[in-house]
Amino acid sequence: MASSRTQSPPYPSASRVADSQCYPQYTASLKCLEESNSDKSKCQEQFDIYKECKKKEREARLERNRNRSLFS
Repeated sequence: MASSRTQSPPYPSASRVADSQCYPQYTASLKCLEESNSDKSKCQEQFDIYKECKKKEREARLERNRNRSLFS
């Protein structure tokens, strides 16, 4: 039986890539790969920028979680 309701993601708390603050860096790295015919060595700078952004995003999320009280 098919449902017309939109399926929810398997993990509701998991964010989508498009919702990330790092989406511009993500798209820049993909664009670089496309323009360089998938030569990853030419895109290392974009990869590093994206990786650093994801690291900061993760650290901010962990800090928010640390500051969140379970009993409030």
